[in-house]
Amino acid sequence: MCRWLAYSGSPIMLEDIVYKPAHSLIDQSLHSKLGVETTNGDGFGIGWYGHYDTPAIFREIGPAWSNRNLRELTTHIRSRMFFAHIRASTGSAVQQTNCHPFRSGRWLWMHNGMIAGFSEVRRELTLAVSPALYSFIEGSTDSELMFFLALSLGLQDDPPRAVARMVGLVEEVGRRHDIEHPVQLTVAVCNGESMWAFRYSSEGRSRSLFRSTDIEGLRALYPGNPTFRRTSDDARLIVSEPLGGVPEAWSEVPESSYVIARHGRNEIHPFEPIAA
Repeated sequence: MCRWLAYSGSPIMLEDIVYKPAHSLIDQSLHSKLGVETTNGDGFGIGWYGHYDTPAIFREIGPAWSNRNLRELTTHIRSRMFFAHIRASTGSAVQQTNCHPFRSGRWLWMHNGMIAGFSEVRRELTLAVSPALYSFIEGSTDSELMFFLALSLGLQDDPPRAVARMVGLVEEVGRRHDIEHPVQLTVAVCNGESMWAFRYSSEGRSRSLFRSTDIEGLRALYPGNPTFRRTSDDARLIVSEPLGGVPEAWSEVPESSYVIARHGRNEIHPFEPIAA
């Protein structure tokens, strides 16, 4: 499927997270250890917040490992909150509008997983998108449709509840079509101030997701590690699979739960779909 990372904290150069760590996201594009596919070469994207309320995005359809523009941009962009995503398509076309992250106003969204039997349920789910939002859907992925369903169901007011309602809707529609396990997802969403990440699947066997542990404690354990020296106390990372070579730097996000990263803190809460 896909691999992704989300960062929140003091402004840093994107290359410090996207390229420099051992087993970086770029390395994962060729050598993923925990993903369904080893190679994730069906496009990539970055989204970041700078001087404006709305984020910028850069997306391409080629593999991340060989893209010179991505390398150039990450060495010059400094951001306090950003997403990076590498894609392995589950069937939808390899095109720029299908690359993550997706944007609407000040919101960014990226996803790893799938809606099972998407071709069977796509029409019914699409009709549940708010008419005011429908014209902004650009691509053909289940991931983007999940985003616009969540927006239609109140993402801007209460992200955890909106995602729970979205998942509940997808499960209800899927089961009406005799799909046993309709949803598989790890999702990240942010608005420039707070970041949420969800881990859930209908079968209870979700794709991998990890969060960074306390940076101050890691500095004490590894005083010579340059990554921890560069990282601020309030930095928080959520990733599909761990970066670097320090296992203590990461904690697995529990099954059926979500993380809120804001103001230098990580909060974990249980996640349960809300029936449509």
